Amino acid sequence: MATEAPDTPLDFIRQTVRDDLAAGRHREIVTRFPPEPNGYLHIGHAKSICLNFGVAAEYDGRCFLRFDDTNPVREDERYTASICEDVEWLGFEWGDRLTHASDYFDRLYEQAVALIRGGLAYVDHLPAEQIREYRGTLTEPGRNSPWRDRSVDENLDLFERMLSGEFAEGECVLRARIDMAAPNINLRDPTLYRIRHAAHHRTGERWCIYPMYDFAHTLSDAFEGITHSLCTLEFEDHRPLYEWFLDSLDLPHRPRQIEFSRLNLAYTVTSKRRLAELVNRGIVDGWDDPRMPTIAGMRRRGYPPVAIREFARRVGITKKENTIEMGVLEHAVRDSLNAVAHRRLVVVRPLRVVLTNYDAGTEEFVSLPNHPGDPEQGSREVRFGRELWIDADDFMEDPPRKFHRLKPGGEVRLRGAYIIRCDEVVHDADGVVVELRCSYDPDTRSGGSGSDRKVKGTIHWVHAPSAIPVELRLYDRLLRTASPVGGDAWLEDLNPDSLQVIAEARAEPAVLDFQPGEGMQFERVGYFTRERENGADGRAVFNRTVTLRDSWAKIEAAELG
Repeated sequence: MATEAPDTPLDFIRQTVRDDLAAGRHREIVTRFPPEPNGYLHIGHAKSICLNFGVAAEYDGRCFLRFDDTNPVREDERYTASICEDVEWLGFEWGDRLTHASDYFDRLYEQAVALIRGGLAYVDHLPAEQIREYRGTLTEPGRNSPWRDRSVDENLDLFERMLSGEFAEGECVLRARIDMAAPNINLRDPTLYRIRHAAHHRTGERWCIYPMYDFAHTLSDAFEGITHSLCTLEFEDHRPLYEWFLDSLDLPHRPRQIEFSRLNLAYTVTSKRRLAELVNRGIVDGWDDPRMPTIAGMRRRGYPPVAIREFARRVGITKKENTIEMGVLEHAVRDSLNAVAHRRLVVVRPLRVVLTNYDAGTEEFVSLPNHPGDPEQGSREVRFGRELWIDADDFMEDPPRKFHRLKPGGEVRLRGAYIIRCDEVVHDADGVVVELRCSYDPDTRSGGSGSDRKVKGTIHWVHAPSAIPVELRLYDRLLRTASPVGGDAWLEDLNPDSLQVIAEARAEPAVLDFQPGEGMQFERVGYFTRERENGADGRAVFNRTVTLRDSWAKIEAAELG
């Protein structure tokens, strides 16, 4: 099971946990991660997962993975499966603590009846629009429903009839009786149960009334013995309602809700509704599209789970809402991959090179390290011969003065091999450069006696006859601006260059040694992982995980101030 780094900052939540243990308020720390199975988890959820499971692990406690499955219209088993996969992939275990709000439907119903018996809940026939109208505003108090003063017996009868399916959806709801003039609008007789004539993916058609989130969440915390219910700041105004339920009912345990700032990440969105819109409109290739900030998308893109956990640690836990630079996440990814990713040679825009003084019938192998900074990761033998591919960007016919790559009459070293000189440039009928005829210096093989001859440039290459064609998918920021605009206009911020497909790249065959999800560095190009399926023409596809350097840093810093 993953645990946080030893130097995890002692944030205010961990300090509270430590104080509670020292004061003897709890013998064991129990937390929970309670996702709703109506979509895929995103990077904001990853922060919460790391916090809840991390705190429990740090203090030898337990963490529940509990599904808030109280809305059968929006939920699906495929989301449940994806959430389990995401949490496990991040490195966390729940053991026998996988639960669902639906596990407690009977107990929740019994507690709703207890509220009715205590005069603290009533069945209301106001339509939804009128309920909102009667609730008032932030500056004006609400009004009592005309059904608010029904007798206990009448409310018990009506609630039982709701359960039996006698009423249509929207015809009535069960509401708490609290205070329609309360300054906190969440205390103005919130809805506890609504009618949904829809089969539930776990309970089938047994129920046609379903509890609302605040009611189900609070009581589920109490049923499970949660000590610290860790929520994002949007639930801060819901805490008085959370505590009202605890005060009003005879429950086996009293949890404590603590809020922290949610994760807002620049150049993307962490709204499940907006992410669903991208999927439903076909703008992206599903929830796990590598441009998406979903955990599944990041996994497919090649982000290591340890990098996401490290990102969560670096961001920390605060009470202040802010937007985190995408560069912080990408730095964590680079740091993780740089230490372990094997290097491979891949040419993005192939330009043919013919070594005219190299024997056409001869080939050899050069040894290249899998990781230049770590000899223990070994080396590999790479084929070398008369015909090679280099990247077209590494050649210019009329270069600027400080261009240190290949040019007519110029010399460069081929990575791990020889120094070559460009003797002739071949153009096609349109004047496009299609081939370079070069000569190599046989005394300059890397590692040999003549390898100390110096040239200013070193470029990468692949052996043309043995190189394999591969497709590269170069992913970039999902949005053009750091913070999306509000309303429906946010779609106008989508980055049209968030995906660039390179169909004609060439790679050394050793790239096929890697499985999807394994990271590798294509030298001088970036970090990549293999896509789970080949392209339409059968060639292997590789997704760029992250660039070698942060080209957005100055732009991002300026936008975020």
